[in-house]
Amino acid sequence: MKDINPDDFKVTSKIKLADIPTELDINTSKEQEENALDELQIKLSKKQDIMYAHNRYAFLICLQGMDTSGKDSLIREVFKEFNSRGLVVQSFKTPTSNELEHDYLWRHYTVLPEKGKFSVFNRTHYENVLVTRVHPEYILFERLPGIEKVEDITPQFWVDRMENIKHFENHLSRNGTKILKFYLHMSKEEQRKRLLKRLENQEDNWKFSVGDLKERALWDDYMKYYEEAINATSTDYAPWYIIPADDKGVARYIVAKTIWQELDKLKDIVEPELDDKVKANLEEYRKLLE
Repeated sequence: MKDINPDDFKVTSKIKLADIPTELDINTSKEQEENALDELQIKLSKKQDIMYAHNRYAFLICLQGMDTSGKDSLIREVFKEFNSRGLVVQSFKTPTSNELEHDYLWRHYTVLPEKGKFSVFNRTHYENVLVTRVHPEYILFERLPGIEKVEDITPQFWVDRMENIKHFENHLSRNGTKILKFYLHMSKEEQRKRLLKRLENQEDNWKFSVGDLKERALWDDYMKYYEEAINATSTDYAPWYIIPADDKGVARYIVAKTIWQELDKLKDIVEPELDDKVKANLEEYRKLLE
């Protein structure tokens, strides 16, 4: 099996999505691929338990990608062995009326991971510089001062919004939250195949939405704004990783290995020791239980 180095997928300089492949041959069988992921699942689970007990760090895993890019199944498979008390998955859809009464980051602040826990954002705060750029009329629902119509939204508005997001992430990082952002990079042709599968397989019909076709027609716009957002916001404290996602199994493995690599760097994560008084009386407690 080809060795995978997560750093090969990290964005450390300006990128052009059109130049980055959406598939990667890791020179292995599906069975070997699944076995490798199983091993990572177990390692992640054990480390997560220690991190939960250590209670100093939190992890925020951000997943972005076009419709059908595999976000849901990736969450299911990568975090399969996690203890549920240490993992929370958040999905962000169209803002509710209550959420629109606050600033655009408010709903994300309210569900950030507690210390010792992982949170997975399935679609993230970046929707505020992606979907709203493709559909700038959505900004009007936020009722921002000075913005009465789409024409009032200047290019500087988006620059400022991405700077705000960077400040948001920097603040989290300085307070112990490790942030990893993954863009599932799928080809338009692969999306076509997956949408057709939803139509052709009865058990997948429920996943199909006419809205997916409308957004697919705006593919080039999305690629442009994804590229701009990734280039503007990939930092040392909150890096972006561009994951080839035409093969879901490969994408899951790369994401899992990246999370493991970052977890393993935290050498100060150790299981807490019992209080000295408790340790001194272990034999007494054992007798009481017996």
